Amino acid sequence: MTDILMPALSPTMEEGVLTKWHVKVGDVVKAGDVIAEIETDKATMEVEAVDEGEVTNILVAEGTEGVKVNTPIARLKDEGGAAAPAPKAAAAPAEAPKAEQSKAEAAPAPAAAPKAAPARADGERVFASPLARRIAAQNGVDLKAVKGTGPHGRIVKRDVEGAKGGAQAPAASTAPAPAGEVRKVQSLAQMGIPDGSYDLIPLDGMRKAIARRLTDSFRDVPHFPLTIDCEIDGLLASRARVNAMLEKSGVKVSVNDFVIKASAMALKAVPEANASYSPEGIAMHHHADVAMAVAIDGGLITPIIRAAETKSLSQIATESKDLAKRARDRKLKPEEFQGGTFSVSNLGMFGIQSFASIINEPQGAIMSVGAGEQRPVVKNGQLAIATVMTVTLTCDHRVVDGAVGARFLQAFKAMIEDPVTMLA
Repeated sequence: MTDILMPALSPTMEEGVLTKWHVKVGDVVKAGDVIAEIETDKATMEVEAVDEGEVTNILVAEGTEGVKVNTPIARLKDEGGAAAPAPKAAAAPAEAPKAEQSKAEAAPAPAAAPKAAPARADGERVFASPLARRIAAQNGVDLKAVKGTGPHGRIVKRDVEGAKGGAQAPAASTAPAPAGEVRKVQSLAQMGIPDGSYDLIPLDGMRKAIARRLTDSFRDVPHFPLTIDCEIDGLLASRARVNAMLEKSGVKVSVNDFVIKASAMALKAVPEANASYSPEGIAMHHHADVAMAVAIDGGLITPIIRAAETKSLSQIATESKDLAKRARDRKLKPEEFQGGTFSVSNLGMFGIQSFASIINEPQGAIMSVGAGEQRPVVKNGQLAIATVMTVTLTCDHRVVDGAVGARFLQAFKAMIEDPVTMLA
């Protein structure tokens, strides 16, 4: 027998949603067959079988949330292998992540809430997921009275949530600070916002990941901003000429494509800015892999233009358009949005004049790009009008010192104000 485990589809993935099965019990699969779809914090991805055999058990139902990495989700019988075990035995792998279960059960339960019983009155063990046990403990639900609808009668999250309506919720004053939805409700109540005065939208995997990563970055990374104004009348004129030349090809270069190209060239001109901090030392990157922030439903994702310094404006335009479309469709591969050496976040299309972004670790800096707008400027002692774009560089001070960040912005400004210099 071979267990199919919940795969880690990214280095930061801890759990996911099993959104769809493409196989059923009795199907025979071979290596490379698509067997399921998993929703991570950034994308929905297909999972392929790595072994051959007959599907004997589906251990995690479609739509199950919070499935921990390395949890058995299905079972294969090798050709000529043994028959599938009885349901009671098959439920044991569902409790395999003992560290996670111990962590969940070790959390202090509210005083008024009865702890989830480990066994039924008749001596038969209660099979429930760690998440179901935790929710039961927090809401005073007796698992002995809950009917499980998961694989082999296992009690899962939805079963406990369906049963907790009649249970008395623990008081906010005695509850620990549980994660997710309960913590949010309690914090609002503690701040005087009454229940029933708002609609609560549950956090999905993406929003949880964004909250966790950016909180860690803002708290742990010593950062500072540097802001500079760039006149982009020359860039707009160059863009018009470039697009006229590319008209027959169907490629259209945006201002952001120029920004990505100029950023990459500036990173190569000032390599100290193209670096990442690690406890082992400073990583000096060989290429400028520029991540571009793309807003999608429910969050943000940063697909990457790899080795952007080596690519033409038309290549960057084509690649960025494709990446942005697949990002919104949640069809990116992990390697297309993980990593990167530098980020660009552009809110100019929304009329934002200037802003400062939070660093996307392990990158050493992120540049925030505002709207290009006509402003009064002084040239040769005379008042004039120019199209000005404000950019702010947020730097990780462990890697990018003030002088390094200033030199990067000088190089960027020179190229963005005179695009011919980045094409030479």
